[in-house]
Amino acid sequence: MNHRLRYKVLSDEDIHFFVRAIGAENVAQTVVKKEKKKKNEEETYTPDDNNDDGNGEDEIILKDMNADWQKKYFGKSKCALFPRTSEEVSTILRYCHENHIAVCPQGGNTGLVGGAVPVFDEVILSLKRMNSVLSIDDVTGVCVCEAGVVLEELDDALMRRGMCMPLDLGAKGKCQIGGNVSTNAGGLRLIKYGSLRGTVLGLEVVLADGTVLSSLLRENRKDNTGYDLKQLFIGAEGTLGVVTKIAIIAPRAPEARIVTIFACNTFQNVVELMVEMKRRLAENLSAVEFFDRESLKLTVETLPGAKDPFPYDDDAGCNEDILRTKIQFYVAMETTVNEKAMESRLRANLLNFARSVVIGDTSHGRSSRGNFVRILPKFRNDDVRKRGKKIAQRFMISVNNKHANELWNLRERIPVALKYAGAVYKYDVSLPTIKMYELVERMRERFAVRGMDEEVKVLGYGHLGDGNLHLNISRKKGPCKDTLAVIEPFVYDYVTEHKGSVSAEHGLGAMKVQELWRGKDAEEVRLMQRVKNMFDPRGILNPHKMIPSSPSLTPSKL
Repeated sequence: MNHRLRYKVLSDEDIHFFVRAIGAENVAQTVVKKEKKKKNEEETYTPDDNNDDGNGEDEIILKDMNADWQKKYFGKSKCALFPRTSEEVSTILRYCHENHIAVCPQGGNTGLVGGAVPVFDEVILSLKRMNSVLSIDDVTGVCVCEAGVVLEELDDALMRRGMCMPLDLGAKGKCQIGGNVSTNAGGLRLIKYGSLRGTVLGLEVVLADGTVLSSLLRENRKDNTGYDLKQLFIGAEGTLGVVTKIAIIAPRAPEARIVTIFACNTFQNVVELMVEMKRRLAENLSAVEFFDRESLKLTVETLPGAKDPFPYDDDAGCNEDILRTKIQFYVAMETTVNEKAMESRLRANLLNFARSVVIGDTSHGRSSRGNFVRILPKFRNDDVRKRGKKIAQRFMISVNNKHANELWNLRERIPVALKYAGAVYKYDVSLPTIKMYELVERMRERFAVRGMDEEVKVLGYGHLGDGNLHLNISRKKGPCKDTLAVIEPFVYDYVTEHKGSVSAEHGLGAMKVQELWRGKDAEEVRLMQRVKNMFDPRGILNPHKMIPSSPSLTPSKL
């Protein structure tokens, strides 16, 4: 159904209700003109179609909230609400349900598929002012917090108690835990702690009609009574209800962290290296990431302080101004221990592992190998070098936490570098691990045969440990229909053909809503539609996102 026919256009009456419900200071709107309040007087509103004078600050707020951070998706909302309690969320949703007003829940707005931005003029429901950490249980290791808590701030609060979040994302400084749960965010530590479907113990959710499901906010690790209803809201992208509180398992924080970077010549070597890591270092392994040469090159050229860990070939000169390496792939491995006293043992194990998988004599190297050379003699063991499969060319082990952050940032800050690379087409897909990079190569071939390879850069990086590829195509001159036509629908066809997922962790949002038909059986999608209709019969929650209304047109062919 047409959006305008299904949902009500906001009126001055609606704005007055929201102001009475949550206070004028928690409403940003351009529907009616604000009149400046005198001292000790409440702000008043008068209907006005030409409100250029009284709503300037609100216009700025709404302009920011109507766009995603990539400036790719834009809405036309004239009202943003900032509730402070679950009861206020309930009041807002009950009113919107009764009056057929569409609502777009919004957290930190760091998503990549347009899931937190209005498609039309939906009311934006921001959770940013519900940002309290309610409890941290030192005995059970369970944290309860409100949905608007920023992930990094939540992690900091837990670290002060010797715990940590089981989730780590590049956007952790802005994203909110409610949005993380609503998109079932994966992130960098999934290989160690698993997904949010396993670490979230309970939720408080407000349904479309204002019903508050506070009974779902359980802190028990084991509860085998009835359906596990909270799972319906994890990854639902705000289409079934608004998450307002979360109870999550907070594991013990590691006391020591070591990052190791490996260089490989082929992606086959990359996969073999990961298998060896899981086999021999599973107890300490917390993340395994990979990135290709194009990704590193962009990061080094774009971000101050980023350095190539292996800038020279063994037979190359040491001209600092020239990057001469032929290395094609990099694997970043993060390992941790829970006791500081175990760090030296972990370091020795890492060194022995690295020497057993790296080709050639790694005990002698140029200065480009940095501090790694100086620590090598401490753990020399020539017998170790005779064991293991030789699958990497170089390696570097961090010597302290600062160095570990520098090495880890080579992977984590690739998305930041891409922000400055012009228009970027981002795809987050799951594939069988051995097939992950083939998609990158096929995409480069498609641009090359069309003579477009000089216009674009195709980058591949991602979470090697769980088969999640981030495919990025950047075009410095800006977006182009011809570029998009080369990418889509090919990328989705490829993923479907290899039994992958068109969204590994970013969700479907507005970008991929029709692609759900591609990866799921029709009956499965129809069942999802029935669930949506049951929880939100008037369709007011995040419309035009995630759940398609009808099948897409004839599927394209490779």
